[in-house]
Amino acid sequence: MALYNLLRKTESLCPRCLEKIPAELVEEEGKVLIKKECPEHGRFSDIYWSDVENYKKTIECWNNGTGVENPRTKRNRGCPYDCGLCEEHMSQTVLGIVDVTNRCNLKCPICFANSDSTKRVYEPTREEIRAMLQNLRDNRPIPSFALQFSGGEPTMRDDLPELIKIAKDVGFTYVMVDTNGIRVARDVKYLEKLKDAGMNSFYLQFDGLDDEIYEKTRGERLLNTKLKVIENCRKLGYRCVVLVATLIKGVNDHQVGGIIEFAIRNSDVISCVNFQPISFSGKASQIEVKDGRITTSEFVKLVEKQTKGKLIEEHFYPVPSLVPISRFIGAYKKKPAIQLSTHPCCGVGAYLIIYEDQEAFPINDVINVGRLLEVLDTGAKRLEGEKRLISNLKDLKTATEVLGDVVHAIVDKKLRKLMIDILKKGTIHSVMNLHQNTLMIGCMHFMDPWNFDIERVERCVIHYATPDGRIIPFCSYNNIHRQEVERKHSTPLEEWKKKKLQELLS
Repeated sequence: MALYNLLRKTESLCPRCLEKIPAELVEEEGKVLIKKECPEHGRFSDIYWSDVENYKKTIECWNNGTGVENPRTKRNRGCPYDCGLCEEHMSQTVLGIVDVTNRCNLKCPICFANSDSTKRVYEPTREEIRAMLQNLRDNRPIPSFALQFSGGEPTMRDDLPELIKIAKDVGFTYVMVDTNGIRVARDVKYLEKLKDAGMNSFYLQFDGLDDEIYEKTRGERLLNTKLKVIENCRKLGYRCVVLVATLIKGVNDHQVGGIIEFAIRNSDVISCVNFQPISFSGKASQIEVKDGRITTSEFVKLVEKQTKGKLIEEHFYPVPSLVPISRFIGAYKKKPAIQLSTHPCCGVGAYLIIYEDQEAFPINDVINVGRLLEVLDTGAKRLEGEKRLISNLKDLKTATEVLGDVVHAIVDKKLRKLMIDILKKGTIHSVMNLHQNTLMIGCMHFMDPWNFDIERVERCVIHYATPDGRIIPFCSYNNIHRQEVERKHSTPLEEWKKKKLQELLS
């Protein structure tokens, strides 16, 4: 038996029965494994992090959030069964998700669920969707400001532009739409309607740069469709595309660097690349976990190798590293600010600055990121301590000193001005201004029953709103709650078709 060191105790799920069981994160042969045992189904072990030293550095970025003041559910069985959000959840809703349909115009082998596989149609009415959106906006002390319409394929709904208008009407400042791009590629007028309604960005499926990959991941040759979406957005002068690549080992992991380079060349339209290593839930569980798994640390090494060192491990920061920025804004403005207080192992990100000639370099070349975050963390603590004890004049002096230190951490004058603007205003518009000439490279590793970690779910910041008034963390929804919600609020497929036919004939 291999020797291993215990790194952390947590709780997980049995991949067979989905019951919660004790789990350990252990170091073994330079990797981090999650080990657990179900009384009924035996022992399980899966890779959690591929580089133990990188894991130890990542976990240092732990930043617990403040949760919500108005939880919708009570603790009964405990996390992840009592979602949500229950009173034990530790983070706010940074990104709200509403599934507007489970219908789709593809039959992807790696999909969570769709109407063809479930034989039921989940498609909330506009009134139900408005209620779900309002529920997210009712979070206290901070309403959710960013929204993603998802599915299924959201563009299957002709009224999606109206849904975007509703989202804007209830107060969302940033609205995204998940899409495979098929309708947007074929129907420019529909794209224009989405733009005019106020859509801020597409989350465009983009698994690679050749059709062989799409045939494996999506069942069809789709590269030209993806390119057409980008060209249609370009014709409208619309920088609205986030490329979303589902990564599978041996399928498309050799194209990580190529996808990043493609995004740089098309950065007039593309603002971000979000890589998502496949999670083995739903139909994807049919794929061999061991052969297909890519961890976050493996992803970073792929980037470093395939970009020939343009981006390296030191350029990537865990998502909660940015909490000091939010804390400083909140302390400076004397009101709560949204915090990216997710678990450190949920995701990492890096930024490239894009020149007009499409040359790119890491933002770390002109910003001492570590120093900047340290300055803001210290400044936030000083301002928080002075909130009620010292006069506003002293607060202003502290803030001025901190902002002066920020200036010294940023070489580029334009970036310096944009960052100061973010810290003073704390608005989504000031953040969007910073992103105008940058390209974000992110990796979000969503969980499945094999690598499920309760500590990650408790800190999740990406939440689904459901028709029954709940708000459910992403990974618990897709592993535990999705089937129950869709079964309860859906219609048998044949019955739905008959109803739609009657509507067309009436």
